[in-house]
Amino acid sequence: MKLNDLKNWADYWERLRAELLEPRVDEKLLQTSLREARVRMPVPVLWLLGKTQAGKTSIIRALTGSEAAEIGNGFQPCTRSSRFYDFPADAPVVRFLDTRGLGEVSYDPDDDIHYCESQAHLLMAVMKVADINQAAVFDVLHTVRQHHPEWPLLIVQTGLHELYPRESGHVQPWPYADEPLPEIVPVDLRRALQAQRSAMKPLPGFAPVRWVAVDLTLPEDGFEPPDYGMEALWQAIESMSSLGLQNQLSGDKEIHDLYARTAHQHIVGYALTAAGLGALPVVDLVAVSAIQAKLLHSLAILYGQRWDKSTITEFLGLVGVGIASGYLTRMVSRAVAKVIPFWGQTVGAVWSASSSGATTYALGKAAVYFFVRRKDGLNVDPESLRRIYAEELERGASILKDRLRGKFE
Repeated sequence: MKLNDLKNWADYWERLRAELLEPRVDEKLLQTSLREARVRMPVPVLWLLGKTQAGKTSIIRALTGSEAAEIGNGFQPCTRSSRFYDFPADAPVVRFLDTRGLGEVSYDPDDDIHYCESQAHLLMAVMKVADINQAAVFDVLHTVRQHHPEWPLLIVQTGLHELYPRESGHVQPWPYADEPLPEIVPVDLRRALQAQRSAMKPLPGFAPVRWVAVDLTLPEDGFEPPDYGMEALWQAIESMSSLGLQNQLSGDKEIHDLYARTAHQHIVGYALTAAGLGALPVVDLVAVSAIQAKLLHSLAILYGQRWDKSTITEFLGLVGVGIASGYLTRMVSRAVAKVIPFWGQTVGAVWSASSSGATTYALGKAAVYFFVRRKDGLNVDPESLRRIYAEELERGASILKDRLRGKFE
């Protein structure tokens, strides 16, 4: 049974309740379905090219909010000279590819190009501004663009504070988009930034090349803000790719709490996984329910809440009761219709992918409200819970839009 085949949304809640209280899904079969789903909706790759100590881990930390140690332990080898980091690990939204052999005579980028070329991606070169020897980076960028002239390139210059005058801090407001660089930028820093930009010869290809200067430090380093230039970096990433990563990794501007940001990243990851499952022609609602059950369990762990039969029954009762099948069907239809610019032979796949992902997203957001209220010792208001579910259903479809676009055309 697919989501677009449902005659009564009560069946959906019953499937989810059964999966939560008495899981019976064949784990081996589920893993096979997940592999097929990820082929249908592959995780986008951000390829970080740069020498050791250029600041690649700091960029990943700033984009995801992960701790440096967690990132280091999360890398896995994928080619002879590179490794990848999936984030979040259990249901990835994005994959970071880190090239370790750059600068060594034996490094050949062909393996990494082959690894990336079938996946949505953004090429990001990372250069410490105080390191004037970037010939190895430039050579690889030239080779990559010969193979793929359509790949956009973002070059991030890091470690700005290393060239600040003694006892000085960041220049405010951030001035590094101007050409030529304004005189307010310290003279040594200005020369180094311009030297790197001038040293790169014209690259093959027609895709845009953009430079962004950032200084990503730890709070104890004493530079405020510690994520100097991050807004410009996010703007560059969003303008050069159609992945919508900022919404997927950071959420809404009002999400400042670390718990909320971490929960949001997990919710998006599981929603994308559910969307991939929903797009498969032979995967039924049981597999989607199993993914949703895993999401709810992971959120309970994040908020330090028990996830037993009593809690499960309470949550499903609060969010499910009162949402009539016709009302929920109309909500999903309205949300999905905004995503689909066409109706045709692929509408079933688009509907299933969108509705599977959107209901997973909404369920996760409702669960966050539920767990936060319980964590704070407050009563859970049923109407607020259902309102959150309804609002987030449409928002979830919107977030999935960029990733679904083009998958079924």
